[in-house]
Amino acid sequence: MNHFHYYDHKLETLDRDRLRELQNEKLRLLLREMGGNEFYAEKFRAAGIRREDVHCVEDLQTLPFTTKSDLVAEQAAHPPFGRLLSYPLSRYRYLHQTSGTTGRPLKWLDTQESWDTWLRCWGYVYRGAGATEDDIVYCAYSFGPYVSHWAAIEGARGIGALAIAGGGLSSELRLRSILENNCTVLLCTPTYALHLLEVARRNSLDLRSSAVRITIHAGEPGASVPNVKRAIEEGWGAACFDHAGATEVGAWGFACEARNGAIHLNETEFLFEVIEPATGRPAREGERGELVVSTLRRAGMPVLRYRTGDLVELGTAHCTCGRTLAHIQGGVIGRADDMLIVRGVNLYPSAIDNLIRSLPYVLEYEVEIRRLAGMDDLHFKIEAARGSAGDPAQGVADAFRAQFNIRIHVERVAEGSLPRYESKARRYKRVPGA
Repeated sequence: MNHFHYYDHKLETLDRDRLRELQNEKLRLLLREMGGNEFYAEKFRAAGIRREDVHCVEDLQTLPFTTKSDLVAEQAAHPPFGRLLSYPLSRYRYLHQTSGTTGRPLKWLDTQESWDTWLRCWGYVYRGAGATEDDIVYCAYSFGPYVSHWAAIEGARGIGALAIAGGGLSSELRLRSILENNCTVLLCTPTYALHLLEVARRNSLDLRSSAVRITIHAGEPGASVPNVKRAIEEGWGAACFDHAGATEVGAWGFACEARNGAIHLNETEFLFEVIEPATGRPAREGERGELVVSTLRRAGMPVLRYRTGDLVELGTAHCTCGRTLAHIQGGVIGRADDMLIVRGVNLYPSAIDNLIRSLPYVLEYEVEIRRLAGMDDLHFKIEAARGSAGDPAQGVADAFRAQFNIRIHVERVAEGSLPRYESKARRYKRVPGA
């Protein structure tokens, strides 16, 4: 065994053929457990497929995709939970919901067995980053109705670590708690990690000298965006790790200590496909596509062939950590519906974030998007550090023109006037065009 940490070394390094056999076994068990799930019973009937005839992963490919709009419509038609439950309601113990950033929030229920799956998946996230029972984990979350917050803290305790909840505290009080308790692992969104650095500077708090050695992030692509990752690592003096998940699915991906910009797909708990978004056909090797996920163990409220909307690119090189699990290079690139067409150039917010974070004088930014002549036109509002040399607004405009050959409008606004985000950042705002 090498120096890397694992949650389950045997499973994470399985021969690919044996891994597929394990997935087939889990899939058959899941389908048997789904007997009371009327939503998928109807889906199978409509497709002319019997659940008992699905014996392997390949057989499942005949089932139509499930989309978030399908789930939202199901809960609207059959409130409050839709016909998505595999068991009687009395068997469920946990209720959470999505953030609703892209529409009506989804309610999601877990049995104790399904909740244990969540915690197992978080075990892979923590061990992948090198966290152990000797760590003190700080969860800088609001602890609202969002499953990732609660699963993160329980998952930390599941690997034997001491875990501290930061809900209900101001950013300054969270920082002081991190320092006073000698926390070694920080969990939050990438945007919030950068905001905490800003708060620390205002309060003369030295984070580089703190005990924090690992930061783990999700909710947005930042931790796999090179310049965002660099800013977090330099500011905190810690190694920055990405991971990915969704309320409807679970924590499906994690970065490892090889630190090569990839996220491993947790194929011990999920099935994965990458498809061409417009046609639904399988993406070719090395082709960017949309990630499709099927749960294998979360039987209480499962999803099959679920289109996540996340754009990814499957990696082909072997990971030096020794895991045989597939991986996506560069993490989640963006969402299929987030692409901007700016003066004929296709841009994703992650690419814009990478550029902005390469400019150290920009503290925060916001983007207004107007639709002009069938294309997106961008107006940036930026906060710049006091004493910045030259014209920061012109610097941003010049950087965009140099990297993307795009002209944009940039306005400098007062420091502290733009919103800061604890959860997913919402920097992009569509406004009426001309």
